[in-house]
Amino acid sequence: MSTRIFYIEDEPYLGRIVKETLEKQGYQVTWETDGARVLQVLETSDPDICVLDIMLPHVDGYELCRQIKDTRPGLPVIFLTAKAETQDLVRGFEAGGTDYIRKPFSMEEVIVRIENQLALTTQKLTAPGTVPEKIQLGKYTYLPHRYELISPEGTLRLSQRDSEILSQLSGSVNRVIDRRELLLSVWGDDSFFNSRNLDVYIRKIREYFKHDPGIRLQTLKGKGYLFLVSDH
Repeated sequence: MSTRIFYIEDEPYLGRIVKETLEKQGYQVTWETDGARVLQVLETSDPDICVLDIMLPHVDGYELCRQIKDTRPGLPVIFLTAKAETQDLVRGFEAGGTDYIRKPFSMEEVIVRIENQLALTTQKLTAPGTVPEKIQLGKYTYLPHRYELISPEGTLRLSQRDSEILSQLSGSVNRVIDRRELLLSVWGDDSFFNSRNLDVYIRKIREYFKHDPGIRLQTLKGKGYLFLVSDH
């Protein structure tokens, strides 16, 4: 079965070029121009990956990405946008995006990025038994396969990236985890671009555990991270 791509772009000329090029490469493409209709289409199209513009009518791409990830936590979302400032990139990853392509772009790059995201997703899905169903972390209960972290204040819904990183940290509790190894295991490369993204996610994960003083995520300069979880 061909890969199903859900493509959200309101600019008709660009949208048509991207859709036709991807279809010529054998992909099955559902193209939507209106952000307000995306969740409805998502229910019926069952895509393997989503390619999303940020500047859309009726709803911005950041909010739309959050809604998509709430519905389909494991769905990779690639932002394809003209918004190229660092703060835009950070907002995209905080919203749950898994990759970010700046306009103007080449279709070769788009295809490579799509295949990379699909490969990373498949790799994680085809490694049964490597991550337990439930992990106890101090006052928290982490459910990796459900992308949930049960805290003293309630249940937190995690993004796919949150969960991938937390799974790596949870497997190295009270031991140093190398920063480069973490980048390679989650993103597949240790580029500066992905390194900045990792910094964003580390800050988020620290915030998630703020209700348990026995849990600390320390940055070790030049080495990596130490995820300390004390027994209660």
